Amino acid sequence: MPIAKIAEDRDRVILLKDLDKYCQYALKLGADEARVVDASKIPVEDAVAFKCRVPQCFGYNTCAQCPPHAPKPSEIRQLLKSYSHGLLFLRRVHSEVLKRDRNDKERRAAFKSILEIVSKLESAAFYDGHYLAVGFSAGSCFSSLCDPNLGCQVLKGEKCRFPLKARPSMEAVGMDVYRLIASSGWEIYPYGSDANPEDIPVGNLAGLVLVK
Repeated sequence: MPIAKIAEDRDRVILLKDLDKYCQYALKLGADEARVVDASKIPVEDAVAFKCRVPQCFGYNTCAQCPPHAPKPSEIRQLLKSYSHGLLFLRRVHSEVLKRDRNDKERRAAFKSILEIVSKLESAAFYDGHYLAVGFSAGSCFSSLCDPNLGCQVLKGEKCRFPLKARPSMEAVGMDVYRLIASSGWEIYPYGSDANPEDIPVGNLAGLVLVK
């Protein structure tokens, strides 16, 4: 893979072409939908991150990328001012996979696939010269990547086992994923602990990579 020379001022036309290329790459990696979004229009709400705590999510305080350790919504709102675009993608999964009381290989693999796509897209952007590209995934990276019996190494003051894959979820930092997906014209439904998968036509898992 050729590596782009770092330029002081990236041409907007090149950036848009690269973003389109990343959309195609996301689809090749297993995403079902991918599109470029305006970073300034990504909704970030304190209430979204608060929902990780009330009612408390199973991932709360279990790893360095989940609340209360994840970046705060106020930090993300400030961060977004430095970025022009985001590459948003989603994978459609059977609603049954998203049941919160499931802890099996299929569910784990579904969430892990989002982390892997984010990592590869972020890497592709980095080597194209967009060296400040940064990604956000879905769910807890700890439950997707790590052995629960060992705990999060970072919270123990040690190195992360998967530094190139572990990322905070979009929800963990306050991004309103429901609204973002709906505004993109994609189908999405609320999915809570009491939801009956048979009543939900499709489940979605989304990821986002910000690019300057």
